[in-house]
Amino acid sequence: MKQSRKSVLFLEDEPTIREVLTEYMTLSGYQVAEADRGDRAIKLLEEQEFDLAVLDICVPGVDGFGVLRYIQENGKKTAAIMLTALEDEQTQVKAFNLYADDYIIKPVSPIILLKRMETILRRTAGKGAEEEKDRGLILKSEAYCAFYRGEKLPLTLSEYLLLQTLYQEPDRVFTREQLILRIFNEDYIGNDRIIDAHVKNLRKKLPFSCVRTVIGVGYQFDGEVLRAEE
Repeated sequence: MKQSRKSVLFLEDEPTIREVLTEYMTLSGYQVAEADRGDRAIKLLEEQEFDLAVLDICVPGVDGFGVLRYIQENGKKTAAIMLTALEDEQTQVKAFNLYADDYIIKPVSPIILLKRMETILRRTAGKGAEEEKDRGLILKSEAYCAFYRGEKLPLTLSEYLLLQTLYQEPDRVFTREQLILRIFNEDYIGNDRIIDAHVKNLRKKLPFSCVRTVIGVGYQFDGEVLRAEE
């Protein structure tokens, strides 16, 4: 950790937690900017660049999700960890749908937090980032997001799950019904043409053509795209 002088934005409204975790981060070589409100965190993001943001969700003013949304909508290269006491699945899915890199439940061990920070920064910077740029399309299931040449694709959760399903079994033809089960489980009630709409939107967001229509059946991922990258 000594070699790391990464900058971290730490949003936490509870003074004791903020003080303790900031001290651990600082002793580990990070340059830490603290904020106790979401609007102050956004102000810091406007003024400088950060390698990583550790964001509590439930804070005064703009909440952690609002700060995360600001990072994404303004093209910031800041990785993000959501730090929160909220354990429900819906909140976690929302975080990943907004392209959070990790989600940690409080109370958290400072050592564990530092390890998660280190892992994310290693993955998003330096040699690791160059390797990802060379690898083309990359899907990260733990964060429900996809990258192409190191750039995160702006996919919704449904679009990501559609891409993941097709990508994991290249050349297999999926019917619309099968794709609905993969994306929505058994919760969706409605016309199976919803898949056509998701495919249309997905194609617009992918920087290359890889989703094929098989007339009368459904869709498949073009395996030639993957073989061309090998």
